[in-house]
Amino acid sequence: MREPIQRHTLMSGTACNVSGKSRNFSVSNQILTALSLSVALAFTPVAFAQAQDSIAGEALPAVMSDKASHVLLLDVEKAGKRLVAVGSRGHIVYSDDNADTWIQVPVPTRQMLTAVDFVDDLNGWAVGHDSLILHTSDGGESWEVQYRDPVLDESRDEQAGGLLERPLMDVWFRNAKTGFAVGAYGLFLRTDDGGQNWEELPDLINNEFGFHYNAMTSVADTGLFLVGEMGTMYRSRDQGDSWETIEDLPYDGSLFGTSGTGQPEEVLIWGLRGNMYRSDDFGDSWQQINLNTPDGGELQATLSSGNLSADGKLVVVGVGGVVLTSDDHGRSFNVAVRADRVALASATLLDDDSVLLMGQYGAVKAGPEGLKLTP
Repeated sequence: MREPIQRHTLMSGTACNVSGKSRNFSVSNQILTALSLSVALAFTPVAFAQAQDSIAGEALPAVMSDKASHVLLLDVEKAGKRLVAVGSRGHIVYSDDNADTWIQVPVPTRQMLTAVDFVDDLNGWAVGHDSLILHTSDGGESWEVQYRDPVLDESRDEQAGGLLERPLMDVWFRNAKTGFAVGAYGLFLRTDDGGQNWEELPDLINNEFGFHYNAMTSVADTGLFLVGEMGTMYRSRDQGDSWETIEDLPYDGSLFGTSGTGQPEEVLIWGLRGNMYRSDDFGDSWQQINLNTPDGGELQATLSSGNLSADGKLVVVGVGGVVLTSDDHGRSFNVAVRADRVALASATLLDDDSVLLMGQYGAVKAGPEGLKLTP
């Protein structure tokens, strides 16, 4: 296990950054912006309460609720034929009937869970606030804490101010032993024993200013791709053992999502105000994808997360009920806007060509283009 790290005092306001750009260090604002949800969610009672739990170092179990699948969920992953979703207040739910019904499972935390990854039908990992990492070995029916920020277990001077919380934003395992978890302020963790031990590797990636890492993806027969704050991008051709910083950036706004297309060397990135780019040479060059709303206007919605199906179809979602779908390896997208305009955090394509949406209203099953499912 890594040694406990020294944290800075929580600050508000802005601090000067590279190229004269300012950076806001407000925890609640940064974290929920990184989750690509609406600004209105940034100061909800849920976010405030979780920040307080984090500072107090409490380890309360998630509350069991019949509505667990209908409140904020942020990510979903397939574990064989099962679907497992994670979200606010430590909620984890699963479905064995193609998202028609959901079952909540006991979880040993109430912290917000931001991402989940399964390496096979049984073994999965979920990450979230407090640098928290949970593991399941039974397909998501039970979970144990493998790691959390060691600073929370240290004695603290109550007059020194709050802790600088560094939530984990994404997790990816290349096999049952080796995996990576990434998050705010340049947090990068690695395990080589299935999560029994996690090591923080702050110097593995050249990230001098501690930019947030928001999303990581595997690119077919190529390597791993990582995106984050201020348009930063990194790639690894050896599945995470070493990383290269991409210097020629097509865009300097925060990137919240990335995906392969199913083809070697091809990768998509997306972020604020509908900005999406595609590369067919693993990030050496980029082409902007033009996205227009159904009424012909330019898409301005922030794009959060997405998913690639086994047959090469892509779905990407964002705030304002935006759902993008592609069946040509991300060269073009159909843009749909749901009537409810609810903030969406992630999505996945189901076996019956329907789309499963995760967001402000929990798990919502939709038609092939992300609109209301018709009987």
